[in-house]
Amino acid sequence: MNPLDLLIPAAYAQAAAPAPQGGGLGMMLMPLILIAVMYFLMIRPQMKRAKEHRSMLEALSRGDEVLTNGGLAGVVTDIGDNFVTIEVADNVRVRVQKSAVGNVLPKGSLKAS
Repeated sequence: MNPLDLLIPAAYAQAAAPAPQGGGLGMMLMPLILIAVMYFLMIRPQMKRAKEHRSMLEALSRGDEVLTNGGLAGVVTDIGDNFVTIEVADNVRVRVQKSAVGNVLPKGSLKAS
């Protein structure tokens, strides 16, 4: 008996295996569910925070007490298109980008500390 005769029936048996069932819709459904979950857990809250930050920057006015992302706290003295001037001490003014303003503090909170 030739050793190749033993391998040939095994090769035919592997080729004749049936294809897995339920291919098309099941394969497409899982990635769509994953994308939907990522949208609602990650992308949508981030867009909501960005919208709130944008509206806070639009409502910024002179005299507001702000806290920057870098940790500077001061009073807004001048507002431009892209920059805001903040007075951090008596006659000490710092010019920062508008997007660097992190929070608007309640009135009088800088005087209390």
